[in-house]
Amino acid sequence: MKIAYVTDSGTGKSIAEMAKDGIISVPLQISDEKNTYQDLENLSKSDLIHLLEEEHVFKTSQPSPGIIQECFESLKKQGVDLIIAVPICNGLSGTISTMTTIAKSLDLNIITVDCYVTAVVQEYLIKRIKKAHEENVNDLEIQLITNEVIDSCNTLIIPENLDQLIRGGRMTPLAAKLGKLLKIAPVLQINKATSGRIDTLQKVRTFRKALEKAMDQMEIDHVNQGDDWHVAIAHVNNISEAQSLYRKMSDRFPKAEIEVIELCSPVAAHTGLGAICIQYFRKK
Repeated sequence: MKIAYVTDSGTGKSIAEMAKDGIISVPLQISDEKNTYQDLENLSKSDLIHLLEEEHVFKTSQPSPGIIQECFESLKKQGVDLIIAVPICNGLSGTISTMTTIAKSLDLNIITVDCYVTAVVQEYLIKRIKKAHEENVNDLEIQLITNEVIDSCNTLIIPENLDQLIRGGRMTPLAAKLGKLLKIAPVLQINKATSGRIDTLQKVRTFRKALEKAMDQMEIDHVNQGDDWHVAIAHVNNISEAQSLYRKMSDRFPKAEIEVIELCSPVAAHTGLGAICIQYFRKK
């Protein structure tokens, strides 16, 4: 069976970067007041930072259906029997539904995996599934591996301020006013339990306290147990805070594999400058 592995730029990686591992990626779309950009193709992460500094208001959307159609038609011509796709989750985007509909219209078999989030775990899953197939691991075991990674995953988002959430209409005017007045720093989370939707975990009074609360949640989720945990500290133009958190986290979770990266643009467009996102999961 000829299998194609498909994802999108929610991984934080470009088409060319994913292609090096034999994986097809399609770009998510990011729009401001005037333009619609193809994530990582004609809008780099540094471009987005510049636009955030200019206080643009952003909307994000699934990859262009036309691009998905063109991609799947090409795969069919190449004799692909099955598409395995790990795109951005259902709770944040309609990408899974669009991919499924287009594949069926072309009489292509497709298996989609809802990772209940996006970013690093999305990239890990598509690569892990591909590796397992190449090692002739049976389908049931691949499903168990996938489920175990997804079940262990949690993503915590800590905006440094509420300005971008307010500009993008992600908070009501009253909530925004009270939040700024009281200097509230929310800790947001997204995982399988939230059905892939962003939910409020806690509200504290400062950004630094929010980061401490995030590490407390990591302990609750047993990141201090075992050496198979991967932790990504993703930031939006806030490398100093991310590195400081890395040092604290390394002391608190010495067995975990921890990396500092830039936050993927489709999330950064909403969280705004200074935000820190912590994503962790057990590797299988």
